[in-house]
Amino acid sequence: MAAPFRLLRTSLILFTLLIAAAPIAHADISQEQREKTYRQLEVFSNILSILQENYVEEIDTQQAVDGAIRGLLLTLDPHSSYLTPEEFQELQEETSGSFSGVGIEITIKDGILTVVSPIEGTPADRAGIKANDLIVEIEGKKTKDMTSDEAIKLLRGSRGSKVSITIQREGENALRPVTLTRDIIPLHSVKASFLTPGFAYFRITNFQNHTTRDFKQELSSLEKKDPIRGLILDLRNNPGGLLSQAVSISDIFLKKGAIVSTRGRTEDQNMVFQAHSTNDDASMPIVVLVNEGSASASEIVAGAIQDQKRGVVVGTRTFGKGSVQTIIPLPDGSGLRMTTARYYTPNNRSIQALGIAPDVEVPAGEEVGQEPPPDSEARREINLDNHMQGQDEAASPASAIDPETKERLRNDPQLNTALNILRSLEVFSSYGRMQGSRQ
Repeated sequence: MAAPFRLLRTSLILFTLLIAAAPIAHADISQEQREKTYRQLEVFSNILSILQENYVEEIDTQQAVDGAIRGLLLTLDPHSSYLTPEEFQELQEETSGSFSGVGIEITIKDGILTVVSPIEGTPADRAGIKANDLIVEIEGKKTKDMTSDEAIKLLRGSRGSKVSITIQREGENALRPVTLTRDIIPLHSVKASFLTPGFAYFRITNFQNHTTRDFKQELSSLEKKDPIRGLILDLRNNPGGLLSQAVSISDIFLKKGAIVSTRGRTEDQNMVFQAHSTNDDASMPIVVLVNEGSASASEIVAGAIQDQKRGVVVGTRTFGKGSVQTIIPLPDGSGLRMTTARYYTPNNRSIQALGIAPDVEVPAGEEVGQEPPPDSEARREINLDNHMQGQDEAASPASAIDPETKERLRNDPQLNTALNILRSLEVFSSYGRMQGSRQ
């Protein structure tokens, strides 16, 4: 399998799971089907010829043919598209570099341009754009019937330039006009830190060429500081990316068994990706955080860990993007992005349009597992002025959490629940070891 191209990273991202950029096998087509296709192509050719000779203005033939190809792909699914030579070149260049834009992942949902999620730390994120926001206008142009590629072209631009969009948010009657200043969108996809001693937090914003390498480096760096007793893998608002990276991230935590399988119309699209046991396998308990903005490659990781009973999935149901796209270079330098397969979790689940249901559902705004409110803190001995220090106070879990992390957990019930689950898993694991030693 050839090295995959990363997803289009311009002013926004049409999230897609990409696996190949090589010629693919052709399904058998009957002679009757071929003849029918030729007759339809002859109709198209006749119409184009009539327009060229009789339309009120001279027709740009190349533009007309490009439009016809785009229209053809638009009838198939939201993730298949035609890339002009310029767009295809940009896709290749952006695979290993940064891009200038606003930082939004989008898809076409029910015919409407819809935000999957803003990329963390980008202009869209800072402006408060949220998952499931509907983009109804870009620079005053209505987005109804607009393709994702057309929206990308309108939203991308040089750093420092501005672009205006209008969004419709669920539950709100009024439209929201938003002006965004384009910026360089960073391609670093992994962030890691300790929440408390022994409990690590890893956030993957999307699956890029170097995601697994960067993840392993961060993991090694943290383990040198303090042994990791539990790990939270945050895939919330992660729109996906490369299949290869989703598989290799999953393989870090899984010793054997299937990670994901793909099935398409032709035999070469039917593949099963297996986990491998290595000395680098991470064996600590894990909790995976997901939400409605977790899509594609994120769902592969969450589904594999869930089906293999390797960890606990916490949050809300994921987006449900269960299809695979292949990039095919064309002779004139353009490219065809085509949906070629569906993917399935180890338990043979296709989550296309269904998503991954978490093991523990925690809505983002629900007060689950929260710290007590500040006014109740004063009623505890530890918060009284000049209280007598306990012998084990310095080593207590509460004192190990710095104020910034404490506030973060208070404002993020999903993350707080994940940390509490990890602590519980450690307690039960210790209890099991004690019971075993008594036998």
